[in-house]
This record gives sequence, C-alpha cells and structure tokens, in this order.
Amino acid sequence: MTSKLPKVAWIGLGIMGSPMSENLIKAGYDVTGYTLEQEKLDRLTAAGGTAAGSITEAVRDADVVITMVPASPQVEAIAYGPDGILENARSGALLIDMSSITPQTSVDLAKSAAEKGIRVLDAPVSGGEAGAVEAVLSIMVGGEQTDFDEAKPLFEALGKTIVLCGPHGSGQTVKAANQLIVAVNIQACAEAVVFLEKSGVDLKAALDVLNGGLAGSTVLTRKKNNFLNRDFNAGFRIDLHHKDMGIVTDAARNVGAALPVGAVVAQLVASLRTQGDGGLDHSALLRAVERLSGAQV
Repeated sequence: MTSKLPKVAWIGLGIMGSPMSENLIKAGYDVTGYTLEQEKLDRLTAAGGTAAGSITEAVRDADVVITMVPASPQVEAIAYGPDGILENARSGALLIDMSSITPQTSVDLAKSAAEKGIRVLDAPVSGGEAGAVEAVLSIMVGGEQTDFDEAKPLFEALGKTIVLCGPHGSGQTVKAANQLIVAVNIQACAEAVVFLEKSGVDLKAALDVLNGGLAGSTVLTRKKNNFLNRDFNAGFRIDLHHKDMGIVTDAARNVGAALPVGAVVAQLVASLRTQGDGGLDHSALLRAVERLSGAQV
C-alpha cells in the first residue's frame, strides 16, 4: 500500500459504488466501506477493502469520504445527525458526494460541512454500471479548484472524462442535463426499434448502420443489445431515472428553461414505473413504446 495515497471511506456499495470502490482498491487506495447489505460488505473485503460496522467507524480516520447513494434523502440521512458524516469525519477531510441529487442539496451540504471544517465536492457520474466497472466514467464536479485538484488522481482511477463545472451544485446541474439527454435518446432509440421491427427490417443490421452515422450515440452503443435481446436487467434502474427526471424538470422550472420534449419523456418514464417496471434498466422504455404500439409486454 502506498502511504502517500489518502485513506478513503466509501459509503454506499450499490450497482455503481461496489465496482467504483474496487477500482480505487486496485489503484492502491486503502478503502474502508459501509453499506446496509452484508453481502456487499463481504464483496468489498474480498476485493481487499475493509468493512466498517457504521458510518462513524468508516469515516473517523479517513482523509477522503466518498458517498454513492440513490437520492437526496439518503445523502441527507448519512451526512447529518449524531451518527452522520459531518459529526464524525475529521476536520480537514474532503467529502466527495458522487450520488445524483438536487443541486440545492449539494449547495446546502457544502455550507453545513464548511462549518465543521470539512470540504465538499459534488461529483456525480455518467456511464452506468459498465462505465463504473471499466473505470471510464464521465465525472462532472462542483466545488473549489484546489479541492478538485487534490481529488483529481482519485477521480482518474474511476473515470476518463473529469471536469470541474463550477461552484458547489454545478456538477449536479450538469448531471441533470446528462440525464435529460440520455432519457430522450433512449426514448428515440426505442421508438426507432418499434418502427423498424413493424416495418419488417432486420433490426440488428439497421441498428449497426444507424450507429455508424449521425444517429449513432453512446446510448445506442451501450444499449443496442438490450434492445435486440429485450434484456432489461438493471444497469441503471427506471426508478432512479424517474428521480433524475424530477430533478431536471424542477431545476429547469426554477431557472425558466422550457423542456417540452424532456417533459414528455419524464411522463413516459413515470408511466413505465407505475406499470411495475421501475426495477428494470432504463432501456425498458422500449416496453412502453411497444405497449403504445399494441404489443402485449
């Protein structure tokens, strides 16, 4: 273990958090993790990390605390209160929240942490489970330049595109825009798939040629097999994208930005969730288009 590397506490070992924390371990970081599920703690220890029995135990000796949980309520639950990060991390520690939450939650967290001498970066990611596993995530960061510079080597063990987007909350604002683009893109791909199949075209051939032209995208590259095989095992759940579409529509309303297409897709995501598909991958937007087109799915 390289002694110069900061000691890391990782809170939240889900679909994204587990492979990300493991990539830090591979890069030589000393990682202590905490999450609610024992099997995920077992996975961390098998990868060479240390399991903690509480947030307090995980963060008390850490130089850097990284959080990766589903939404703003979970971030607030682990950050605040007597058993939370802010009360138990040492003064001078750097808290990096990589969850996708509202920009205002990130701003409020940074302000509260500063009162405890704790620095904060909001650093949500894009790239899904595959990007987390392959350490090729896009990381959009909000906070101070000096803190970003300090965290850069750590980010480089997790992703490939790493950008400081502005002050606290800016990373979350960019992530909200990312989720808008991804949802609209998946919806467009889903509509194209149904159109192509109903027209009798060879779907694989069609998607291959489309992805080689202007219609090509990272979304189509990553999700092509999901569409072809109707494989909707969750890489990024509809439940989470529903949460993110709420964030972007609310944030856009607050700044006076019209999102006419985004609003429609937000409703389609919400509809899919109410039909019981919230636990499926967001490529399951295809199921909604198929239902609208008369298929029994």
